Amino acid sequence: MADETLAAAVAGLTAEVAGLHSDRARRKLLDLATGVLVDQLGVTPAVAADHLLDLAVSTGLGAADLAADIVNAAAGELIAEPPAEARRILRRTAEVLSADSAGEAAETLLAGGMRRIGVQALYLWRRTDTDCLELAGTAGAGAQEKVHWQWVPPDTTLHRVLWDGQPWWGVDDWLPGGPGGPGSLRAVLPLRRHGGVVGVALAVWAAGTVPDYRTRWTAQLLCEPCGVLLENPDPRAGVRAPVPESALLDLFDRPAALVEADGVVSFLNGPARTALGAVHAPAGRTAAEVFPYAWPWLEAAAERKGAQYLGRLEDMDDVRVLPLGRGSGRAAVLWSTEAHGEDALARVLGRLDRVAHFREDLVSGATRWSAEAYRLFGVDPDRPAIPLARLGPRLDPEDLDRLQELVFRLVERHEGGRAVVRTVRTDDGVRYVRIAAEPLLTGSALTGLTGIYQDVSALHRSEVALSAAQQDAFQRTRFVRQLQEVIVPAVTVLAEAPGLEIAARYRPAAHDYRVGGDWYDVIALRDGRALLAVGDIAGHGLDAATSMVALRNALRGLAVTGAGPGRLMAWLNEVTLQARGRPTATAVCALFDPAEGSLRWATAGHLPLLLLREGRARFLQAPHNILLGALPGAEYVESATRLAAGDVLLLYTDGLVERRHVGMDESLAALRGTAEGLTGGSAESRADALLGAVTGDTDDDTSLVVVRVSPA
Repeated sequence: MADETLAAAVAGLTAEVAGLHSDRARRKLLDLATGVLVDQLGVTPAVAADHLLDLAVSTGLGAADLAADIVNAAAGELIAEPPAEARRILRRTAEVLSADSAGEAAETLLAGGMRRIGVQALYLWRRTDTDCLELAGTAGAGAQEKVHWQWVPPDTTLHRVLWDGQPWWGVDDWLPGGPGGPGSLRAVLPLRRHGGVVGVALAVWAAGTVPDYRTRWTAQLLCEPCGVLLENPDPRAGVRAPVPESALLDLFDRPAALVEADGVVSFLNGPARTALGAVHAPAGRTAAEVFPYAWPWLEAAAERKGAQYLGRLEDMDDVRVLPLGRGSGRAAVLWSTEAHGEDALARVLGRLDRVAHFREDLVSGATRWSAEAYRLFGVDPDRPAIPLARLGPRLDPEDLDRLQELVFRLVERHEGGRAVVRTVRTDDGVRYVRIAAEPLLTGSALTGLTGIYQDVSALHRSEVALSAAQQDAFQRTRFVRQLQEVIVPAVTVLAEAPGLEIAARYRPAAHDYRVGGDWYDVIALRDGRALLAVGDIAGHGLDAATSMVALRNALRGLAVTGAGPGRLMAWLNEVTLQARGRPTATAVCALFDPAEGSLRWATAGHLPLLLLREGRARFLQAPHNILLGALPGAEYVESATRLAAGDVLLLYTDGLVERRHVGMDESLAALRGTAEGLTGGSAESRADALLGAVTGDTDDDTSLVVVRVSPA
């Protein structure tokens, strides 16, 4: 019942105020017409007023319509056609002159005249003593634009009009555009009083608008009376509160008002006056008149001890009431006309699945949850939100220490933190919830907490599955590494071959996940010859390692036939084609006969052998045979040379020399130079020196076989 009575009272007052404004505008227009008649007829104001009424009766027009015609004619040029439109615009002009504030004047101008000529938004700025521009009133502009354009420093298009006193028409997207958006036509018009420019008006049309001469002239005439309002101080500023409260509240970029002990609003800062533009002269009125819907809660909060956080009340967001002085009864009311960044963030988070926002005011004890938080913790939305520190009963007992540690970090250390806890629910079991929170500080005092709750149950299950997969991959890699080390050890004792000193080295890949397929082998045949082989399976991992085992074992079995290197490579190619996964590989197979001192070899896409003789090194070039596993029936051409006592032969894989951003020719030249610098020494010492001096940077594995021909 009380709400209905209040609503009826507000509606009645609103209608009464509208009637008073209309009547005052009508009287203003009649006074202007009377003044015109006094000047034209040379009679007294009383006679001119009577003459105006007589003319209205004789012409059948209303007194206000006739007054508009008289003022329009006195202007020397019609404002608009037809005459009825001119009368209507002049009535609005009179209403502007009757307005109590620039904000009210802007709303009246846009609704009654400017919108009919295409204007979508209107801004009025007052010139200050320092030539800055203070936003005095707007119509059709958003709340964010009002705040952004409250003050305009010098050196803008607005100021050029302010100083030159000439209207400007054009497109300047730096200026506010209201609903017009980029490319909107804008008009900046000087507002004069007593021959000086006291401010500027900005009118915004839709993009692509091209107003004619009459539209431009009408816009200037309609805005002209605003100079009267800009010259005078804004009556809404009212009674200034004593320093320091008023000076302090003037620093706020959000609305703030002072309410005295008797309930009268004594001061409003600039943002508050803008926000309350619809309230006539709010300073000096009672708070119940200024905040009719919110006052019951504001009054109750002002009577409590300490600062009170009320959240949202009707069209006021983030409302706070701060009592001033113990027992004084005075209070400051702070609010926002639009959600601040955190509230906007809360709305954004509310659009995300399984993410909830919370905020706690430690001064008032109020806790706010978004709707998702109630679902997350299984709490009835009609029940109060639960503060972070009191969530313990809803968590797994094993997670209480994590919660307490997070609360301690927030409250005692004033540091943000996060934790993952488990909520225990009877309806759908256990949920994993990530809590991320930050302290809210006023100076060094903790006044609140804010953060998010995120349901990470699905993520937790994925992480468990990923962990199992990683463990499986680790075990596979470990197995492959062990297998490779057994088959191709880093340092091995090779079979003795007559007439040769042989050393072999294997260097694994830099990372476990790059376990490769490099291999080498040295086989002493029954007839005294020695078979030397080095190969590289394409790829890494278990498949590469198993393919390497298959090819190495196949070569060992085929070698007992006594066939030459070319034939062995052809057979090995067929084995590769039948191997699991159809791998490809490069390889070199060499057969040394100590009786003749001859070396025959065949390659399959492999790097050339390096021969070091009497301190000079050269690569043994051979036909470019196709790599293993590429084509069935491939033939591999052999090459031959003779080796002398003291000669050193190198067989190696690309991991030894290959470097990023360096060509293979350059890398091979570096290997040749290093080999020439290693004079003297055994095959073992040369292998160690080469492996230490020549290093590729591709993190690939490496095989190296060093063969030295023994003296006769």
